[in-house]
Amino acid sequence: MTAAEETNDPRRTMELFGHEAAEKTLLESWNSGRMPHAWLIAGRHGVGKATLAYRAARFALCQGAGQGGGLFGDAPAEADSLAVDPAHPVCRQVNAGGHPDMMTIERSINPNTKKLRGEIVVDDVKRLSSFLSLTTSAGEWRVVIVDAADEMNRNAANALLKGLEEPPATTLFLLVSHAPGRLLPTIRSRCRTLNLSPLSDATVIELLARHAPDLAPADAGALARLAQGSIGEALMLAEAGGLELYRDMVGLFAQLERLDIKAVHGLGARLGRPGAEDSFRMLARLVDRWLAGMLLGQARGAIAPDIIDGEGETARRLWARGGLANWLEVWEKVTRLFSQADRANLDRKQVVISAFLMLEAAARG
Repeated sequence: MTAAEETNDPRRTMELFGHEAAEKTLLESWNSGRMPHAWLIAGRHGVGKATLAYRAARFALCQGAGQGGGLFGDAPAEADSLAVDPAHPVCRQVNAGGHPDMMTIERSINPNTKKLRGEIVVDDVKRLSSFLSLTTSAGEWRVVIVDAADEMNRNAANALLKGLEEPPATTLFLLVSHAPGRLLPTIRSRCRTLNLSPLSDATVIELLARHAPDLAPADAGALARLAQGSIGEALMLAEAGGLELYRDMVGLFAQLERLDIKAVHGLGARLGRPGAEDSFRMLARLVDRWLAGMLLGQARGAIAPDIIDGEGETARRLWARGGLANWLEVWEKVTRLFSQADRANLDRKQVVISAFLMLEAAARG
């Protein structure tokens, strides 16, 4: 298992970094005896939302009926942490995905294609009704984790809504969401929202030192800024050569007025090879993020700090030559072109070349 895969396996991640305030909010609700039955844990990819959800699930499943002396029974003392001893039987069961009082709803394998589905379908939610109707096996609490809730299609969302509307007592729903605006308003209204902020650069650098100790300090700092507060993305970028790809991309942006078409062809050929699909998608995300950052930075009057030396100056120069309307239009066109590549199975090399030619035209004004 790679470092990114290990870090992105929230079932087995026992530590939580950078979200002390969110944990405190959950604990205060628990200790007050007025724990909401459903939480919407929102934030960007890779910041620890699912890790917090499993941490809260292990805690609740270990508590029995006690909940701070209020609504569901008396506890001998208020809890001061969601942490559970890794040797506890509940931890072993949750980590193995086999706790009888916990249900996880996530994308499943399509039996026809043998591949992971692109969305959570109603069949993934069907057993919720029977799960909620059963008596708990190991304690008083049952937990339902949906990861990620915004991946549900409409039928799946409506099936989940039935469980949210009239949940049995001592049932806890934990909905992980990267984009809560995509959820049905009726689902959002039945949850208390807990927003997780991006991790600080210092926290991401600390975690990179743990999981990718061979990284040079300068590269760890650059990855922390590039990942924008997501340790999951920082590790993925580190393992997939994302920083090198970003350097190549920024180098091409720096010379857009006189584009090195040979270098563009070389990049396109590299990303067009069999097996380079993930790197191609990574470039699409990086181009989209860089253009969005340039537009947002100019609108705010403050370009973000450089990840690669000189890129802030490049952004200011390109903005001056293109202007808002021009760059908004090309950003939309380039983003659409990259997104069509997967759907229409376009030639990836030609997509890269076409995207940079669009950018060159915009830079020339």
